Amino acid sequence: MMLLLLGTDSLEGFLQLLADGALALAADAVGTGITLERHGRPLTVVSSGVGALALDEAQYGQDDGPCLQSLRRGEEVLVEDLLNESRWGPYPAYAAASGTRASLSLPIAAHTHTAGALNLYSPKPFAFTGIDLTSLRKLAEQATGAIALAQRIADTREYTADLQHAMESRTAIDQAIGVIMGQQRCTAEAAFALLRKASQHRNVKLRDICQELLSNIGGAPPAGGRPLRPRP
Repeated sequence: MMLLLLGTDSLEGFLQLLADGALALAADAVGTGITLERHGRPLTVVSSGVGALALDEAQYGQDDGPCLQSLRRGEEVLVEDLLNESRWGPYPAYAAASGTRASLSLPIAAHTHTAGALNLYSPKPFAFTGIDLTSLRKLAEQATGAIALAQRIADTREYTADLQHAMESRTAIDQAIGVIMGQQRCTAEAAFALLRKASQHRNVKLRDICQELLSNIGGAPPAGGRPLRPRP
């Protein structure tokens, strides 16, 4: 999986390769799609062949259907013949009328905040009944791994940004303490107490108080400085 992921420009590109691969593996499938759900909102991120996007959207519109059941429960959902299907309200009739008779949904990243499903659609009834699902399950597993990796990268970037912000805040505070010590001929503890008192009195964050002080002395805020505004 790693070599294939490194060979693509994005997570979307990697998932597109998986959707294309699923279509090639399932001889009777005419359309495949990958659904991901974030904060309760499902989206078809990639599709291959014909029909998958419209069928997915029909399920999103009624907030029910085999692909949503698969991603929300983390289970495989096989629909042998949509003409004989009584689950999911009006969706089976819509799908059958549009020429789809069978579908298969495999869970991706089950029970996470980016859960999804690999969906396959066929005009033939029982198209996915009794077939070997090993290769398709491996594709779903690869999608799960790629999404987990992308989430870790995103979390790392957020952590790095938070750390940089904290370091900038600490630098501004330390510099301001030094200025107060020089002006007041006091200890670092006393200088910090003065800054904290000013922060509380003006209802402004300590970091912003320090940046304002440094800007007044140096003519410009230190790196990472922001306009001074009242604390919410």
